[in-house]
Amino acid sequence: MKPLRLVLVYSTLAAIALAACGKPDTPDTIVPVEIGAGTSCSLDGMLLADYPGPKAQIHYAGQEEPDFFCDTVEMFNIYLTPEQVRVVRALLVQDMGKAAWDVPRDHWIDAKTAYYVHGSKRHGSMGPTIASFAQESDAVKFAAEHGGKVYRFSDITPDMVVLDGGAQHDSSM
Repeated sequence: MKPLRLVLVYSTLAAIALAACGKPDTPDTIVPVEIGAGTSCSLDGMLLADYPGPKAQIHYAGQEEPDFFCDTVEMFNIYLTPEQVRVVRALLVQDMGKAAWDVPRDHWIDAKTAYYVHGSKRHGSMGPTIASFAQESDAVKFAAEHGGKVYRFSDITPDMVVLDGGAQHDSSM
């Protein structure tokens, strides 16, 4: 009888150990939510489908739906200078090497592995934007055609993503 109890104990422990082996959410396991006609920006309420340029989404722990942003500059601003600390499960941006600039759909990639072009002549929903790319070669090609400089995620700084529209620097006011 004792060997049977021992088998049950080990079986139970093995089952618990296997259940605990589930991987935590990573950007690879987060399913991007596609933009619909009524998808609005979490920051300013603008409808994402109405504007050109790369979009972004932040998936927070404990929140079923992501926060959407009509521009990568907004996503970076919120992420780099948060008003409240929340656990981020994933940051996703669109690969503009594949998505159409004027009507970007699909092609979501992990923001932390993307290449970015800051300072180009192409505008997004809020004016100058930061274009996002999965491939460095696409970012380099974009910068050659539209201006700007190629950066990695960790190179984007808060001073590059100020949302004041230049008002703080306007001396005519």
